[in-house]
Amino acid sequence: MDPTTLHWASRRYLMTRYEELHSEYGRLPDGSCRADGYHYTTEAKRIFPRYDVVEAMLMEVERLDPDRLPAVDVLVSMMLAAADGGDSPLTEPPYDEVEAQAAADERRLFAAKVQHWTAQADVRADPVPYRRVLTREESSAWRTSLQRRWGVQSGGWHPMLSAAFPHDVLVLTEESMWQGDGVDQVRRVLRELGRPRVVELREYGADYLLDVEIVAPRYTGPEGYWTDEQHDWIAYASHEGTVAFGGVLSAGLVATWPGVDRWRWPGWQAFGNR
Repeated sequence: MDPTTLHWASRRYLMTRYEELHSEYGRLPDGSCRADGYHYTTEAKRIFPRYDVVEAMLMEVERLDPDRLPAVDVLVSMMLAAADGGDSPLTEPPYDEVEAQAAADERRLFAAKVQHWTAQADVRADPVPYRRVLTREESSAWRTSLQRRWGVQSGGWHPMLSAAFPHDVLVLTEESMWQGDGVDQVRRVLRELGRPRVVELREYGADYLLDVEIVAPRYTGPEGYWTDEQHDWIAYASHEGTVAFGGVLSAGLVATWPGVDRWRWPGWQAFGNR
C-alpha cells in the first residue's frame, strides 16, 4: 500500500464517518436533551462523543502534507497515533462512563480500519481534495499579512470597519454562499485566476490550506477569512450575516457573475456606497 492511498483512505473514512454520526445525532428527538433541557439523553451520549473524536482524529491526520508524505510504515504509525491521541477541546474530560466508552470505541474503529487496509494487497481509495492544517507559525504569518495588506482589525473586516468601503470591496448577504451558485462562482473566478489553493483562517479551530475545489466562504460559527499566496484578494464571512470580497476576486465576481446584484447586502447604500 502506498502512502497516498493510505492517506486518502483515512481522510475519506473519517469525513464520511463524521457526516454519518452527525446526521444520526440530528435525527434524535427533542434536541437530544432530557425534559430539563440540560442533561443529555443516553442515546445522545452514545453519539456526540464519537463525532467529536472523529473530527479530532481527522484534524490530526490532516496535519500531514499530502504532497510530502513519509514512507508507508511511518505513515501507518502516525495514523495509529492519530487514532489513539487525536484530541481537541471537545474531546477533553470529564466524560461519564457512556461518553468515555463511545469515544474509546470510535478510536478503536479507526485503528482497526488502518490495520485492515495495511494488511490488504490491493486497497484502492478515491482521491480527496488537498487539505492541510496550517502550523501555528503559518497561521500567525497569514494573519499578519491580512492585517498589513487588507487592514483587518481585531478579527474584523468590512462592512464593520468604516462608513466607506474601498472601491474594490463587494459585500453580499450570507445567503449568497448558501443558496444558488454563489460558492461555485467564487471557485470559478479563482480557477480562472489560476489559484489552485486557498488559505482558510477561522476565528477559532484549525486553519487550512485548501484545494480551490472545496473552498466555501461561509459563516459556520467561527468567522472566516480566505486568501492565497498572491495576497491580491480576500473573502470574509462575518457573524453579521455578510460575506465580503476584496481585490481581484471582488472584481471577477462583479464582472462575470450575472446574478451578483440580487445578493448585494442591503446596508451597502446606507454606508455611503452606490
